[in-house]
Amino acid sequence: MTTIRPRILIATGNPGKFREIIAILAEAWPAAAPNWVSLADLPSPPPEPDEHGRTFAEIAREKAIYYSAATGLWTLADDSGLEVDALGGEPGVYSARYAGVNHLDDRRAADAANNARLIERLRGVPPERRTARFRCAAALADGPRILLEA
Repeated sequence: MTTIRPRILIATGNPGKFREIIAILAEAWPAAAPNWVSLADLPSPPPEPDEHGRTFAEIAREKAIYYSAATGLWTLADDSGLEVDALGGEPGVYSARYAGVNHLDDRRAADAANNARLIERLRGVPPERRTARFRCAAALADGPRILLEA
């Protein structure tokens, strides 16, 4: 009997992030063996969507629905970032563009600028109050329907 391996899009063009997500899914979902594809694997990947959500979960859902509708594939999308308690949860959903630099132009430069802005904002905050967390939300969509989210 032939096993059908569904194609599921992981909504990233970042090869490192793609490998990381596949490793997590393989461990969490060992019995399944979908044909995972990334945006970089598509012949004509859709452009990145505008983000309108105010939470990581809302943005993950938006991206999953957008890419699923654009490609016709089940799509797993995520959104993540840093939340610093002393800054009221900043940078939050703005983590990748906290310093106002577009991460698509030069990721390393954007990371350096974001880190510098964070350090500047934390100036004067004692080390014991510099608590933070990395938060990630993910959603799996089939067209306009969210099938699963975490």
